[in-house]
Amino acid sequence: MADVIVIGGGAAGMIAAITSARRGRSVILLEKNEKLGKKLFITGKGRCNVTNASDMEEILNQVITNKRFLYSSFYGFTNYDMMDFLESLGCPVKVERGNRVFPTSDKSSDVISVLSKELHRLHVEVEFHKEVKELLFDAEKQEITGVKLTNGKSLFAQSVVIATGGISYPQTGSTGDGYDFAKQVGHTVTDLAPALVPMNMKEEDCKKMQGLSLRNIGFLVKRGKKVLYEDFGELLFTHFGISGPVVLSASSHFPAKPSKEETIVEIDLKPALSEEQLDARLLRDFEAYRGRQFKNCLDKLLPAKMIPIIIERSQIDPQKKVNVITKEERRNLIHELKHFTLHMNGFRSFKEAIVTKGGVAVKEINPSTMESKKIKGLYFAGEVLDLDALTGGYNLQIAWSTGYAAGSHC
Repeated sequence: MADVIVIGGGAAGMIAAITSARRGRSVILLEKNEKLGKKLFITGKGRCNVTNASDMEEILNQVITNKRFLYSSFYGFTNYDMMDFLESLGCPVKVERGNRVFPTSDKSSDVISVLSKELHRLHVEVEFHKEVKELLFDAEKQEITGVKLTNGKSLFAQSVVIATGGISYPQTGSTGDGYDFAKQVGHTVTDLAPALVPMNMKEEDCKKMQGLSLRNIGFLVKRGKKVLYEDFGELLFTHFGISGPVVLSASSHFPAKPSKEETIVEIDLKPALSEEQLDARLLRDFEAYRGRQFKNCLDKLLPAKMIPIIIERSQIDPQKKVNVITKEERRNLIHELKHFTLHMNGFRSFKEAIVTKGGVAVKEINPSTMESKKIKGLYFAGEVLDLDALTGGYNLQIAWSTGYAAGSHC
């Protein structure tokens, strides 16, 4: 018997357990893995982008799904509260490009270590290799009574916090258990889709350019006539399609429900130049390379891996001398440079997705306390909820803020 049972030892679960224990509650933290913070360990390429130092309105603007739901928890435990919290535990932090916040040591293990020590100091009973099978609740009173483990043992508590994560990076233990628990007691789980995830493309061109990174490109995603996303930034070609910051951000703007409409990606390789300016640039280059073959005249304009692809798409004979290339041929070349088009063939799987889009419907959760509106004493925190944001520390701030809210009231 405990006051509180927290299911899941990730970011949201650990802070919920700490916050609750600091209020004098007896807490059991159940983790099915052999250690805490497995997904936290790999975030930010192992450096752990713990939050973002922008002002709160800017942080809220980076939330894609159900931003309004987060106002109360975000202002109840802000990004600066989180930074102060880590510093007070002995983990100093630093701010880098894009206001991303990392531990000064650049080690995610240091974040996990100070949280683990605080759990130990507060006498939170951390149980490893403990997997919950189902929730125990009083159907008549509509209140939680505890959990039943897969080993058949039952644990009883006044409050239960579900902080099991989503289904992205399932190798870290995020296998969707929390969605099953939510459904068991009558909660709605919205459509689930991978978010912050690379895209598969139909064209073989991507494979031919595998490993090529493009910076400062224009990026546009269209489904039918509708523009889903438009941005400027960095992109990476891979053996399956495209990845990189603009691609991951774009993936979060797709509706979770799949569509049969064709999705097209357009890349502007020279966004700083209008078509007229680009034509003038080509004419200057062609004049400088007068007498050379077309295939040998694009090295100042494009990376080497891309030149054969652009030549093929432009339909200009690679052997043709540049000084006899026609205006119409230049127009075709300019179109390819300003509208390099790829056809999407779906997303990579949840195994490669940073977060899960969709989850427990937030209209059934109290935004101030994270308590279920259906079952008294049941709380939700983190990625298990239908909340997601862009990269930059924002998704972890969702975990910290919702976990803190749950821990403050359970």
